[in-house]
Amino acid sequence: MGKPRFAMVAGEASGDLLAGHVLDAMRSRWPDLVAQGIGGAQMQARRFEPWWPAEKLSVSGYAEVLRHLREILGIRDALRQRLLADRPDLFIGVDAPDFNLGLEEQLRGQGIKTVHFVCPSIWAWRMKRVEKLKRACDHVLCIFPFEPELLAKHGVPATYVGHPLASAIPMEPDRAGARAQLGLSPDGEVIAVLPGSRASEIEAMLPRFLAAAALLQKQRPDAAFVIPAVPHLQARISELARRGPSPRRLVIVPGQSHAVLAACDLALVTSGTATLEAALFKRPMVIAYHTHWLTYALMKPRALQPWVGLPNILCREFVVPELLQSNAKPELLARALADWLGSPDRMQAVQEKFRVLHSELRRDTATLAANAIEKVLAH
Repeated sequence: MGKPRFAMVAGEASGDLLAGHVLDAMRSRWPDLVAQGIGGAQMQARRFEPWWPAEKLSVSGYAEVLRHLREILGIRDALRQRLLADRPDLFIGVDAPDFNLGLEEQLRGQGIKTVHFVCPSIWAWRMKRVEKLKRACDHVLCIFPFEPELLAKHGVPATYVGHPLASAIPMEPDRAGARAQLGLSPDGEVIAVLPGSRASEIEAMLPRFLAAAALLQKQRPDAAFVIPAVPHLQARISELARRGPSPRRLVIVPGQSHAVLAACDLALVTSGTATLEAALFKRPMVIAYHTHWLTYALMKPRALQPWVGLPNILCREFVVPELLQSNAKPELLARALADWLGSPDRMQAVQEKFRVLHSELRRDTATLAANAIEKVLAH
């Protein structure tokens, strides 16, 4: 292809990161590639042309989405019309299945080839979504090794490409270097606090996390707590830290989540991609989540397995604690963190499990994804 044009949609920070890695590989294969659509900072750094910013789609949960539904549907309709009027060679939907799958189905129905990057978690809930995948996608790029076989049973072409984070994160993180970079003590206890990358998650989780950290600070007065703030939410994070109970030794840094995870001994993490990042950094963690009661009431009966956190799902056991909804209380979170810090043998055992997991997920994701995309284009 001389100058291919790909349309892409990534709706949140994790999808933006995944798409950025793949754009690197695609540009090495197609140097004159034009990539347009919806994306964030990582994609834009690879000369992606955003028609709308990724933040427009970065909402979660039924109740939260309802508040923004009209705007999101308007964006999707405008994007569909634009792509049908000026047809790209390929559409790549990166995660965001509620937005992307419906759009992919409409585009594919009009003869535009479609690839979906990141298999929706049909193995966790909403198994019926596999039928929509079959209608919507020419190919699915899977980041977990068990997914292509599952999709093949339903007639959905798929390729395991590994998880790009497993290649981006070193097998043995440089704790001392990360602490020096962040200005932290080389010897003291450091607890990473990762409340999420969405505004709705910050509002729901950060006050709980800060209150839990304040309780733990009383037991471990020398421990330092570090929040890697999503830059556009840093002001709000600082405001919440000033308002409510907070640990005495709290550091808020702009971005640098990987440096914070490399530096820490333990992490308190909102369920999502950050839990996998913490596992790849070999850090024990406490996973928590609290969402609108209606969202939880609708999702809970659809769960197909007992785990919510990605480390537990991938290890097929509760290797780290999950405190959800009514259990995501500051005192319970603080106790779970203290249990880790008081059990060095347990911490070492989970680190070994995470090393094995890291090896299983490490592949040349960007190249494998570009290979699969090239095959879709050739057919």
